[in-house]
Amino acid sequence: MSELIAQRVIEESVPGKQVTLAHVIAAPIEEIYESLGVENNGAIGILTISPYEAAIIAADIAGKSAGVTVGFLDRFTGSVLLNGDVESVEVALESVVSGLKNLLNFEVVPVTKS
Repeated sequence: MSELIAQRVIEESVPGKQVTLAHVIAAPIEEIYESLGVENNGAIGILTISPYEAAIIAADIAGKSAGVTVGFLDRFTGSVLLNGDVESVEVALESVVSGLKNLLNFEVVPVTKS
């Protein structure tokens, strides 16, 4: 008689220090602004960061580096939404990625654009 052994796997999320998304939407459709409840100030920059609290640091770096508005910041999911003109949003995202990498040794992704 063969014995069946049931195996149970427990998964746990242990976030590393990382920027997992840094993206510029250069010319969003109007519905995106309406859905997000933010003003149309031009481009939108999106960041996802862990640990989640680092989103606060990211928003601070972004605001100090370029003329952007923080449209959304969620310290519970690590999401940051920036808006402003395309160049300012790009500069802000590059500054955040560079700052988190150099100051806090984060793993980062390149800034992308659509």
